[in-house]
Amino acid sequence: MAEFTKNEIQLVQPNQLVTLNTSIGCPKGYVYHRNGSGIVTLRGITNNCFARYQVTFNGNIAIPEGGTAPIPISVALAIDGEPILTSKAIVTPAAASEAPPSNVNYFNVTSTAIITVPKGCCMNVSVENTSESTDPATIPAPPINVQNANLTVSRIA
Repeated sequence: MAEFTKNEIQLVQPNQLVTLNTSIGCPKGYVYHRNGSGIVTLRGITNNCFARYQVTFNGNIAIPEGGTAPIPISVALAIDGEPILTSKAIVTPAAASEAPPSNVNYFNVTSTAIITVPKGCCMNVSVENTSESTDPATIPAPPINVQNANLTVSRIA
């Protein structure tokens, strides 16, 4: 098992990655990560046809202070830059008048995926801001705040 975390608030633009630091590395070399990067590499080191991993992200997300609400915001796990749509975690923060005095309303989200890596191959996994605009012609997709980011990777086969 490996764990990657970042407790500080980070502003993540649409289609950009949540950055992480290594908390617990993989002692066998199955999982690789460079501190401060948003990419975790899963390696297909196995005597079988594939290696299988369970990847779970947990964190708090919000629209930054001064941002427009209510608008849905989301994060998802991504493989080689392509979001896994079934892992998308979506929340819709309240309007500013309904939010706490700091005007930042955090929501805890969790996303999990089972990822199969063929023998001898590698796959890059990340957590991406997948928030979309409700009206792309006039309103851009929103950046989000991410705090207490935690990504765990467990080899299951």
